[in-house]
Amino acid sequence: MEYAVIFLPLLGTIIGYLSKYFGDLASQLLTTLTVCIAAILSIVIFYNGLVHDNYGNYIIFEWIRSGNFQINWAINIDPLSSIMLVVVTFVSALVHIYSIGYMSHDPFKPRFMSYLSLFTFAMLVLVVSDNFIQLFFGWEGVGLSSYLLIGFWYKKDSANKAAIKAFLVNRIGDFGLAIGIFLIFLYFGTLNYNEVFQQVSNFSQNKINFLGLEANLITLISLFLFIGAMGKSAQFFLHTWLPDAMEGPTPVSALIHAATMVTAGVFLVVRCSPIFEYSQFALNVVTIIGMTTAFFAATVAIVQNDIKKIIAYSTCSQLGYMFFAAGVGAYNVAMFHLFTHAFFKALLFLGSGSVIHSMNDEQDIRNMGDLWKKMPFTWIAMIVGTLALTGFPFLSGFYSKDAIIEYAYLSQSNIGYIATAVGIITALLTAIYSWRLIFKTFHGRFNNKNISKSKIKESSLSITIPLGILILGSIFSGFLFKDLFIGKTNQEFWASSILILKNFDHSLIPLWILYITPVLVVSAIPLSYYLFLKNPKYLDEIILKNKKIYKFLLNKWYFDEFYDAIFVKPIKKLGSFFWKSGDQKTIDRYGPDGISHLIKIISYRVSKFQTGYLFDYAFVMLIGFSLLLTFLIIK
Repeated sequence: MEYAVIFLPLLGTIIGYLSKYFGDLASQLLTTLTVCIAAILSIVIFYNGLVHDNYGNYIIFEWIRSGNFQINWAINIDPLSSIMLVVVTFVSALVHIYSIGYMSHDPFKPRFMSYLSLFTFAMLVLVVSDNFIQLFFGWEGVGLSSYLLIGFWYKKDSANKAAIKAFLVNRIGDFGLAIGIFLIFLYFGTLNYNEVFQQVSNFSQNKINFLGLEANLITLISLFLFIGAMGKSAQFFLHTWLPDAMEGPTPVSALIHAATMVTAGVFLVVRCSPIFEYSQFALNVVTIIGMTTAFFAATVAIVQNDIKKIIAYSTCSQLGYMFFAAGVGAYNVAMFHLFTHAFFKALLFLGSGSVIHSMNDEQDIRNMGDLWKKMPFTWIAMIVGTLALTGFPFLSGFYSKDAIIEYAYLSQSNIGYIATAVGIITALLTAIYSWRLIFKTFHGRFNNKNISKSKIKESSLSITIPLGILILGSIFSGFLFKDLFIGKTNQEFWASSILILKNFDHSLIPLWILYITPVLVVSAIPLSYYLFLKNPKYLDEIILKNKKIYKFLLNKWYFDEFYDAIFVKPIKKLGSFFWKSGDQKTIDRYGPDGISHLIKIISYRVSKFQTGYLFDYAFVMLIGFSLLLTFLIIK
């Protein structure tokens, strides 16, 4: 069963590539079926582990052996990986079903389904690994798959640029991860999780010389691992690829943002909790980056007009929440938010895709409005997703997001208190930009001149059915699983898959911490209604008075411009210099171009001897014979 879960998506990938033998529709259905079966089996594995404690490590084959060093290709099933299996396969299955309807007009839909399955397979390889090499293999597989999916519409220049950007930015993070893995192997002599984690405490005080500086070994390893996580999970400084990834088809956005690629970084930090727990400095860095990302992304999302980019920045922000939860030592809470987030974020992306599909690929919310009557089910889905995202009481996001803020406060540290404040402020901003999206898209006046309102209709069943399932997950997942993830028995559930050294005393939580976030979230609804529907002129006046701030946020804190000025343009100039001076003026001039030019000259001059007269040839032969005779005499 464990083998089937991992390799069924790979089978789906192969079926997609062989669509010419099956036909387009059959290949789509078969590809979707493989992932759906994998999702069902994942739920069974999760249940067996939860009820019967049926966990284990299943070795497929010996992969690498060199002396005492051994790496197996294995399937490691523990509480952490079983949860990730459910999240990845469940969301992927719904995205596959959704894609049948959404991509129906695309002539290359079997290839698209194949890429989705490949993406799923790579992510599954990552989460079930029992060693860092297999993790890195899946990690790079996810990166490759994302490149293929983001750039799926390769005839669009913007899609190609977005795919390349995602690939390159992630390579920066991957380089950090690789260095971290090298350091682990160098000092621990193994890359197997359990063997490494058992030795960490012995190395907790070890200092090493790194680039001329003395540094704590565990801290250094933790920071490099976190750099890898920053790239994959689009954290501050390495976040710029994520909004541009919206150039891919909407199902890609849902898969990347909800269940696969961006959650890999969070999973890595949680999986490596036995390492991070022995470096308070590294945990502080994780907390700072996490809360900065949460706030940054929320401020940018509040002024964006592209429906998918608003949701993309909300993903960035929510990942920030997960990281600062992990940073304060609440790894189980980070996983809880990852779990609930998968449902409502997939719901929001697929709901936005339903809108885009019905609006003839329109993505600007300023060109929408008053769609709720035409698309009532999609409207309800987006409302539920928004309520869950904002942390409205008793929906899934309420339990996990509030838990993050509470645990940050319970960490009883200065950085934890700052994270608490940032989390509360960000929750308010999240509510405002989320309701802005709803009011601009579904309410107010219809603003699109390129499409008749009468032609807009609800999406097909293949699109709405996944929305219906995700609605249930967005409503009930928090309530049903909160005790399992963060309840009194959570340590029994997590067992040895997560190490939590901190003791969080819930009796220390003041009442205002419990109530402030829900109050702000609820109060944001009438505030947003007034600003975006009732009296938008007042908002326009605020923008006019704060043009510089508005422009700053609209341009995403000028990160793209900053990177372009600091890295892209100088590197382009350097490359141009080497191309002109090195390639053209040196290598080409004295290499292939120079040699060919010389041969041309010689050939031209030698051709002068080709006169066609017998006496000229006889004269040349005589000279040659005379030279040969002279040489023999001298010798």
